[in-house]
Amino acid sequence: MFSLGIFDTIKMGTSAAAGALVAGALGYAIGHWKGDTQGYNRRVAEVAAADVKAELERKGDNAKLGGMSDYDLCVSGLRGSGLQIDACEQLRGLPEKQP
Repeated sequence: MFSLGIFDTIKMGTSAAAGALVAGALGYAIGHWKGDTQGYNRRVAEVAAADVKAELERKGDNAKLGGMSDYDLCVSGLRGSGLQIDACEQLRGLPEKQP
């Protein structure tokens, strides 16, 4: 019958522990890498969605601003800065003569 001595048992236990340690370290590294990759991909998708949303808002603002007169653009610009709107009066133009 096969019998193991104390040193044989210690050698087998040490090899099993070393193998488990290597397998655990490898498993942790692979899991950590996959988790980082998924987080990165999620962040890239969030940034892309925010960019598309911002571009659509800019297009809407551009369309709204494109239909405004020079006077209205001046007034909207000066309102945000706290300056007087009287500076925009010269952009109103001359009133049209009614026949």
